[in-house]
Amino acid sequence: MSDTFRKAAITGHPVVHSRSPLVHGYWLKKHGIEGEYGRVDVAPDDADRFYRDFAASGLVGANVTVPHKETAAAACDRLDDAARTMGAANTLWIDESGKLNGANTDGLGFLGNLDQLAPGWDTNAGTALVLGAGGAARAIVWALLSRNYTAVHIVNRTREKAQKIVDEFGSKTFAHSWEKLGRLLGEADLLVNTTSLGMTGKPPLEIDLADLPKAALVTDIVYAPLETDLLKQAAARGNRTVDGLGMLLHQAVPGFERWFGVRPEVDDDLRALILRDLGVSA
Repeated sequence: MSDTFRKAAITGHPVVHSRSPLVHGYWLKKHGIEGEYGRVDVAPDDADRFYRDFAASGLVGANVTVPHKETAAAACDRLDDAARTMGAANTLWIDESGKLNGANTDGLGFLGNLDQLAPGWDTNAGTALVLGAGGAARAIVWALLSRNYTAVHIVNRTREKAQKIVDEFGSKTFAHSWEKLGRLLGEADLLVNTTSLGMTGKPPLEIDLADLPKAALVTDIVYAPLETDLLKQAAARGNRTVDGLGMLLHQAVPGFERWFGVRPEVDDDLRALILRDLGVSA
């Protein structure tokens, strides 16, 4: 591999349906960069060896998807603050000294999406309500606290899992069981769904937004369908909404910049490209 031709990839298991190659391929073409972004399926029983010997892969860096984010983080010589806090890395690169570096850009992707599509959303950073307590929820809680939200309530069907996030992030975070959702909605300035409920092929997210303030912003990290039932219900009652596609696009920006030396933009043409691939008209 020459110094000018650089190769990166999405890694995980499975990766065949990942749209990351479309995103990075668009930017490579737009900026006229000699490079390649592909897919590397890493079997679970080979993941530890693959990431610990990442330099032998021929890649200058990679994205990491489920189920390998924790394994990749453990293999890194250096982690950024977000990856260290979450114990999970979704972006890898080899630095000039040959060390493997890891970052978690999911939270940055969430922030970038809202900054672009709902400017000023964090001007009065008050109370956020986060549905779910998985890896995406942890990244979003980290992101909201970085924007100085005064209270972040995490609601999950298993309260104990939400409590683990609270134990990590401290006094501005609060864990609740699903039964508390109705009361909490009335206090929310921001409502975020981080669960897979409402995704194509998954059970619906059953929620009544009657008590949600009309001024609250509602966002869903699900992007298939692009407008989930949650977003439809919120928009119908006058709430501002932001779909989840931009989070996917914005989380890819830091990696591309690390690997190919150009900071790309999430523009309308890129969004339209991914929507076409999803079978949705722009």
